[in-house]
Amino acid sequence: MSEEAPHLRRGWTTGACAAAAAKAACRALLYGRFPDPVTITLPGGQAPAFALATSRSGDGAATAGIVKDAGDDPDVTHGALVESTVRRGAPGSGITFRAGPGVGTVTRAGLPVPPGEPAINPMPRQMIAQALADVAPGGDFEVTVAVADGERLAERTLNPRLGILGGLSILGTTGIVIPFSCAAWIHSIHRGIDVARAAGLDHVAGATGATSEAAAARHHGLPEMALIDMGDFAGGMLKYLRGHPLPRVTVAGGVAKMTKLGQGMLDLHSKRGRADLAALAALAEAAGGSPALAAAIGAANTVAEAFAHAEAEGLALGDAVAAGAWRTAAGVLAGSDIRLEVLVFDRTGRLRGEAPFAHVPGSARPRKRR
Repeated sequence: MSEEAPHLRRGWTTGACAAAAAKAACRALLYGRFPDPVTITLPGGQAPAFALATSRSGDGAATAGIVKDAGDDPDVTHGALVESTVRRGAPGSGITFRAGPGVGTVTRAGLPVPPGEPAINPMPRQMIAQALADVAPGGDFEVTVAVADGERLAERTLNPRLGILGGLSILGTTGIVIPFSCAAWIHSIHRGIDVARAAGLDHVAGATGATSEAAAARHHGLPEMALIDMGDFAGGMLKYLRGHPLPRVTVAGGVAKMTKLGQGMLDLHSKRGRADLAALAALAEAAGGSPALAAAIGAANTVAEAFAHAEAEGLALGDAVAAGAWRTAAGVLAGSDIRLEVLVFDRTGRLRGEAPFAHVPGSARPRKRR
């Protein structure tokens, strides 16, 4: 899901919208006129123009608003009104940022901005500062960013789990939304790991869905902060953990997605391919299953059906699948000094297989005491 289909329309991030709105508001504050449309320069050199949806001024401030267009991406903030209010700042203060209604406040360490700050990420801050500098180089301004209905929209994101309270984050590294790149989801995975590390946790669990997440949390008694909503992005989570390790990592998922991971797939979305039932049949036979079981698995319609056949014969197919998934994940984590575990659950949250904690290849293993 990381590639963009050629026929899909790109869009603009909340950071780009906030920057364009800030530029229009700044020009109105200083010169009494809102430019419409307003053009900004993105980090990659693109220069999109944005139509204003709202504009107002008075009491020493000016506000401009832009309706976010996420293109063909199913972004929760598509169609949201992003407003920036600009006031003059104290001399020498530079650009300061405030969270308006619908923009969250950071409450936990480990995120790109420190606790107490509005959840406006570093690159959007740079974009806003550059947009203001285009109008008044070296000026001192206070910028308040707001998102209409942002507090409700944030409930559909991972912000509450990350400790971002009161609304959305203002995001974007390029200013451009690439359809179905799922950049916001992957960003949330990374930030979840950062928060767990900053909190001093020694164990996180990444899960493919709500059932496996709840089951893994029960299995280990993990707090919410230790749970990473990995979804289909096993590779995205594991690659980030390799460079930002914790002592123990659990990868948890349903039988189908863990079978795919065991077969070497790191993007577990159905669009990236189905589990190979012929390979699963061979795995079952190698694990001690009968030729009849292998034939039944090869002819099954789904992985869940294959597991039902294995259970009827008394074969712990889940352990073999978990072992394969462990090897795939461990290959990504190699050299990180992480102890890795894989848990396989069915749709009811019942544990169907596991590969116990062990150091990944290339890790520094503890020396035995003499």
